[in-house]
Amino acid sequence: MIGLGRMGSGMTERLRREHEVMTYDRSVESTADSLAELVTQLDPPRVLWLMVPAGEVTEQLFQELLGHVEPDDVIVDGGNSYFRDSIRRHDEAKEHGVRFVDVGVSGGVWGLEAGFCLMAGGDDDATATLAPAFDSLAPENGWADVGGPGSGHFVKMVHNGIEYGLMEAYAEGFELMKHSQFDLDLEQIAGIWRYGSVVRSWLLDLLYEAFKTNGSNLEKIAPYVEDSGEGRWTINEAINQSVPVPAIASALFARFASRNEINFGAKVQAALRNQFGGHAVRAAEERLEDPDPSR
Repeated sequence: MIGLGRMGSGMTERLRREHEVMTYDRSVESTADSLAELVTQLDPPRVLWLMVPAGEVTEQLFQELLGHVEPDDVIVDGGNSYFRDSIRRHDEAKEHGVRFVDVGVSGGVWGLEAGFCLMAGGDDDATATLAPAFDSLAPENGWADVGGPGSGHFVKMVHNGIEYGLMEAYAEGFELMKHSQFDLDLEQIAGIWRYGSVVRSWLLDLLYEAFKTNGSNLEKIAPYVEDSGEGRWTINEAINQSVPVPAIASALFARFASRNEINFGAKVQAALRNQFGGHAVRAAEERLEDPDPSR
């Protein structure tokens, strides 16, 4: 396992219940001090799983790994990489005789105990090699080989786009109740909606926990909602395919608006991201200015 952040550390701990796992992360204590050393700790054919931020970091580590691996080794990218980058990396790995699998991973900080939902894309022989690890990481019926190279990250991209829309719907509903003529206890309402309601969900469970922790007004959370890229990619792909995704598009634009306006709905979304993914929230007293809207 390469990368021991919020997700990588939980996945490593879960895997170690049934497998021997070697690790590398230059920021924390690991079994290896370098990728080269990590490779020597594993018997071929090796599985080298990247759980690092998408983009430049993933690309650098992928290219470095190509210099150390041997034919039939498997490189797995479990980050939120752009699916077209994953298709390219599959082709580059193949030129080196190495197998590449892109795996969309969902589960956040809760995945250690609840399990991680896994969406794998790649050649059949490569994903079959990973099946024992998938079985250990995922809850029952929680993983699938969804298709060829790039498909795992494509499905995860759409998954995150849907997540944007669901979070926006909750945010708008609680925003309306917050401004109603009634003195509503939003923590209480989130609580009862978890039982028998048509809108019950894990996200609602997490929102209820956020209200319990931060109060019904979410006083400690600034109404500033980041986006990590997948929503933008989803909308761009929808445009390319002429597929309407108005709810997802509106949800992304609402996140943009949160960076300039003070609204309670943004507090709801920020609290939810912190609950399910451990994403940092801004303190309410901070000035809501961000020079890099792409983060």
